[in-house]
Amino acid sequence: MRVVLDVVGVCLAAAVLLIIAFACRRRWLSRDGGTFDCSLQLAEKDHGRGWALGLARYVGDDLQWFRVFSLAWWPKLVVNRRQLEGITTRRPMGNEPLVTYAGHVIVDAKLHDHTVHFAMTEEALTGVLAWMESAPPSSQTYH
Repeated sequence: MRVVLDVVGVCLAAAVLLIIAFACRRRWLSRDGGTFDCSLQLAEKDHGRGWALGLARYVGDDLQWFRVFSLAWWPKLVVNRRQLEGITTRRPMGNEPLVTYAGHVIVDAKLHDHTVHFAMTEEALTGVLAWMESAPPSSQTYH
């Protein structure tokens, strides 16, 4: 019985440390502002498949995307605003409302060679569009 209690105690302590690590990481990523909740479709699949919850932040000309449930201190995806050629929006379809944050719209961002699918709030989308338009005139290559 003592061994079982020890194992349960170690598991609880590990879970608490993991939660603290996630909270510290999110706080560190958000320290400079310009962050927002943003899901990303990691794999081109049917609607509702391949999505991961995440956090995006602006750093100069880059939009960096981080997984929520990861301890990595580096972004999983970096999109430079000069790579963006166009953005379209749509409402979530299929299972997408179940796998993205509530109230988010799907943003299809066309890059030079492929399309990236994000899910974010309308307010965050307004911020992304403003960030794209705030680039110096010589660097605006999107339409």
